[in-house]
Amino acid sequence: MDAPYDTLIIGAGLSGLAAGVRLAYYDQRVCILERHTTIGGLNSFYRLEGRNYDVGLHAVTNYSPKGAKKGPLAKILRQLRIGWDEWSLAPQVGSRIAFPDVTLDFNNDFDFFRSEIHRQFPDQKDNFERLVGQIADYDNLDFTHADRSAREVVSATISDPLLVEMLFCPLMFYGSAREGDMDFAQFSVMFRSIFIEGLGRPAAGVRLILKTLVRKFKELGGELRLRAGVSRLEVSDGAVSRVVLDDGSTLTARNVLSSAGWRETMRLCDDGAQHAGQSGQLSFVESISVLDCQPRRLGYDQTAVFFNDSPTFHWQKPDELVDARSGVICSPNNFVYEGPPEEGMMRVTMLANFDRWQALDEREYRLAKLHWYDRMVASAARFVPDFRSRVVATDLFTPLTIRRFTGHENGAVYGAPRKRYDGTTHLKNLFVCGTDQGFVGIIGATISGISIANRHLLTPTA
Repeated sequence: MDAPYDTLIIGAGLSGLAAGVRLAYYDQRVCILERHTTIGGLNSFYRLEGRNYDVGLHAVTNYSPKGAKKGPLAKILRQLRIGWDEWSLAPQVGSRIAFPDVTLDFNNDFDFFRSEIHRQFPDQKDNFERLVGQIADYDNLDFTHADRSAREVVSATISDPLLVEMLFCPLMFYGSAREGDMDFAQFSVMFRSIFIEGLGRPAAGVRLILKTLVRKFKELGGELRLRAGVSRLEVSDGAVSRVVLDDGSTLTARNVLSSAGWRETMRLCDDGAQHAGQSGQLSFVESISVLDCQPRRLGYDQTAVFFNDSPTFHWQKPDELVDARSGVICSPNNFVYEGPPEEGMMRVTMLANFDRWQALDEREYRLAKLHWYDRMVASAARFVPDFRSRVVATDLFTPLTIRRFTGHENGAVYGAPRKRYDGTTHLKNLFVCGTDQGFVGIIGATISGISIANRHLLTPTA
């Protein structure tokens, strides 16, 4: 095909930007198309009343210190030719899983977490080590049995139901698109990401990561077009022949890479093929509270607290607007920064019901945000020092916010339950990356873009 671009990328989120940088290093003519006026998708940033806010980023998983040669973060920096200091991740102070009467603390030293398991669940010591062995032996690139139930695998190894629930709580909040369960592949990835490698964060937040990728992409000659949404993919002879934008203009390329989501990408194809699959149902609401002091002054010295108020952890679309029984409390202040920390902030994230939020009229929506901010913070205050008297500014985003900036049906943060690990579609020159390819989170999305670019778009047949 005689086309002005080698690759057109739909979406300027982390996976799309990473793929663009990787391809541009090999002199490909690449254009990234973004419907919105800013980059990042869910993992983005904004200013409100003079303050900077992150959206989506609690922490970067898979932390590794400067100079590390192994691990996903080292691979990303090497593949994108980014110096460690360009992101300069600060390690977490330490986090906690909090259930009634039992807590498990963890940091970036896996032996510490191992000792916590042994202390709180001494009869599960050998079982836990067997589970760790299974995870260590699991090949992240072998997707033959990737969709088998993680609950079945873990429950067959860990005999204490409470420990099973406590292990799943943070892993599901940070990476499960399946109600009540996870793929064992995803469980293994997230276990390594959070418990074995740990959490970090750039002092400037996600904006530093995104802006670094955009700068690299443009320096290499890549083209980034904002306000350039894709309305349709014209299909001819088993391939995308033209990309039609919202304004009616058209573009052509040898290959198209979409980070819009599997169902969303399939709907763009005008060949009428039925390749949609089940849509995701799991969405979030998140409150952001700005404080007049550092959280540690109030006694909150964890980076994140994953809490659940009963021995059983429920991971499903709630009946109410929000499920306040469990959630994640995170402070971007509680990382080991070199300089002074930014303004005090606490974030509380919980499962939410997209359909119920969507059914509200404008007045009901505003009132619901006020009501649920209060209920979310009150629920969180059962597990951390009560910070409500020190709040000076607030914001809250809902599943409708997520759908607006990601395009995902139902505001599904982690996309569809079934993942497309090889990134291929029914069209020979259309590929997918990002959440629905199978890797989630900051590091996962970035790796997804790189891996699909390497596998399909940098090969002689691409």
